[in-house]
Amino acid sequence: MAERKGVCQDFAHLAIACIRSMGLAARYVSGYIETLPPEGTEKLAGVDASHAWFSLFIPGNGWIDFDPTNNQLPSDQYLTIGWGRDYADIVPLKGVIVSSGPHRLSVSVDVRRI
Repeated sequence: MAERKGVCQDFAHLAIACIRSMGLAARYVSGYIETLPPEGTEKLAGVDASHAWFSLFIPGNGWIDFDPTNNQLPSDQYLTIGWGRDYADIVPLKGVIVSSGPHRLSVSVDVRRI
């Protein structure tokens, strides 16, 4: 925190810990954001990445999402993949490979509105 460094998962976990310490319900949200290119430029394919934010349960209102990384309420550009207690509950990609040779995993994501 002193170095003001971290990624979206870190910010979501920190917010969830603070909220839960006050006795309130919070959940981790995993998904994607539709990124928009600067005006007059073409959207690059495969450059989007997974993202994380959190939800707070407010009685009478339900679950309300917050994105601490971008300091905003998620909009229709956010795509929720799933909810959990933390990152381990809803990792965007998980698996095991059994093989005798070396391997390299390469993943690209492209979010486009249809």
